Amino acid sequence: MLGSVDCMHWQWKNCPVAWMRSYTSGHKGTHPTVILEAVADNRLWICHAYFGVSSSNNDVNVLNHSDFFSGVLNDKAPAINFIANNHQYKMGYYLADDIYPKWSTFVKTFNRHANEKQVLFAQKQEAARKDVERAFGVL
Repeated sequence: MLGSVDCMHWQWKNCPVAWMRSYTSGHKGTHPTVILEAVADNRLWICHAYFGVSSSNNDVNVLNHSDFFSGVLNDKAPAINFIANNHQYKMGYYLADDIYPKWSTFVKTFNRHANEKQVLFAQKQEAARKDVERAFGVL
């Protein structure tokens, strides 16, 4: 796992009046916000931070503008080899929530737990995904 990816909205209290409509998405009511996409690991080390452009009001919009994951789409991501469940993988992965697209580099939790193994996996993944939330808390 390379880290957990997520976005957060920060209220922009001193936003210039001329820019207010561009940065008000409805996420925090009628207040303008700046959205931050970040990837953090369990040590709270942030390896990627991207402040979304105006009018980007959710994680997917920011993801589409951010250049961090563009290498993944063009098969130019750093090569990281590992074996899991007797299967060799050539790229690392990021923990993400359900809003992110179905890319092979994003691992999401199980929506429906079919057995104890999936329940345990979901618990461990959700605990690890808290890394990026903790990093946002520190900021």
